[in-house]
Amino acid sequence: MGYGPVPVLEGVDLEVGEGEFVSLVGPSGSGKSTLLRAISGLLRPDAGEIQRDFAPEELGFLFQEDALLPWRTARENVALGLRIRGLAKGKAFAEADTWLVRLGLAGLGDRFPHELSGGQRKRVALAQVLAIKPRLLLMDEPLASLDAILRTQVTRDLLSLVEAEGIAVLLVTHDLEEAIALSDRIYLLSKGPKARITREYRIPFPRPRDPVGVRAEPQFGSLLQRLWRDLEEVSPCVAQ
Repeated sequence: MGYGPVPVLEGVDLEVGEGEFVSLVGPSGSGKSTLLRAISGLLRPDAGEIQRDFAPEELGFLFQEDALLPWRTARENVALGLRIRGLAKGKAFAEADTWLVRLGLAGLGDRFPHELSGGQRKRVALAQVLAIKPRLLLMDEPLASLDAILRTQVTRDLLSLVEAEGIAVLLVTHDLEEAIALSDRIYLLSKGPKARITREYRIPFPRPRDPVGVRAEPQFGSLLQRLWRDLEEVSPCVAQ
């Protein structure tokens, strides 16, 4: 899969099954974010094929920086995708309020983004994506800017909701512990350019899953050590 004179990715073959949580890890510059943008349709690959068994509007994308419109309230931001899809304003706002409640934001629908904390904005952005009922959710390190406590809280909300809704997820992350705690499978990309998938890991922990409690499982530490070792092999100078 290429995007210019030198391919960013080459020979990459991966799949995400219905209701499956998959993470993509690898060195900086290995093309992880590029792959997400190709899957979403934001980039057109020079070669290769991307197959989806659902309509484009059934795909959600959660970026590292939230995409909230500053002149719209939390309710209006969450309802935006629903309104674009033709849902009447009243019904869209009612659905938005339902998602705000589910994400612990009851009573904050009239606030503008600048009136919300970082964790609250992330929850609004998540509600905005989940409200459209995506079949596949792409996430490009969306929680990287949060402190540890907020990140844990939002991660728990996210995992609970995607499990309940049966949403497939493809997450790009540099946090190996996060990848193990959340995923059913993990793909490891080599160093770019011409990055390729070098390993696939199947995570044995059952669902529903507590992303904090699962770290106490005996196999968690050995999986983490294996991932670190393999990551250092594909990029000896990698620094996390």
